[in-house]
Order: sequence, then C-alpha cells, then structure tokens
Amino acid sequence: MSLKVTGIIERQEIGLGAWALVAETGETYELKDVPLELQRSQLKVQVEGIIRDDIMTLAMIGPVLEIQSFELFG
Repeated sequence: MSLKVTGIIERQEIGLGAWALVAETGETYELKDVPLELQRSQLKVQVEGIIRDDIMTLAMIGPVLEIQSFELFG
C-alpha cells in the first residue's frame, strides 16, 4: 500500500543518526534509503512510499517509510 505524506525533513541524532519526516499531522516517520536531495534538515517535501513493517531500526522514532518518489516545496 502506497502512502503520501507532506512534512518537514529532520535529522535525528539518535545512535548513528536517522533522517525523519515530521508530517503536517504531527506523526514522525523514519525514512529508509534517503536520496541525497532530501538529506537537508528543514526541507519541506511530499513523499510517496510504503510503510515497512518488516524492518526494525536502532532509532525507533516512528514507522519506517521507504521512499518511492518525492516532491520538493519552496
């Protein structure tokens, strides 16, 4: 199942560090395989991807969202 989420990219300094998407709804997603274009904090984006229930991470900051496509804003 595909999911579209709009929000702000943040770098979480937990363990080795993780990239997160804080959605406009307030939910936080841990991003998987983040493209270089998205590796900037405070970047507003819309990401389309799938929730990976089969993956656990050390950061455990939210559901893991595997990015399939994205759109940058501003």
